[in-house]
Amino acid sequence: MANNNAGANFADKPRLTEQEKKNNHIASEQKRRQAIREGFDRLAEIVPSMSGQGRSEAVMLSATVTYMRSQLAKKDALKNMAAKLNVSDGDFEQMYREERTRINQTYDRS
Repeated sequence: MANNNAGANFADKPRLTEQEKKNNHIASEQKRRQAIREGFDRLAEIVPSMSGQGRSEAVMLSATVTYMRSQLAKKDALKNMAAKLNVSDGDFEQMYREERTRINQTYDRS
């Protein structure tokens, strides 16, 4: 059976004033913007051409797309070389994941 006091407790809570709502909204927006800035900073560390540069978000996203495409092309080239060496797709994917993990661990330490 539901607790009838739950509704009463909710009704007893004072409502926020318009200024409190505005302040909460401003704080939420600042937190969202900070998270976006931190995400772009992380991208700048990963994308070689963007390290240490002032940049616009559009330039950063464009550079990231270019970088990711080059990384995918490199992976495809490695996969083709592995196929020529008779390495199965499954073995290649496992080796690739292990190497990527090793690189990420090295990157995370620096």
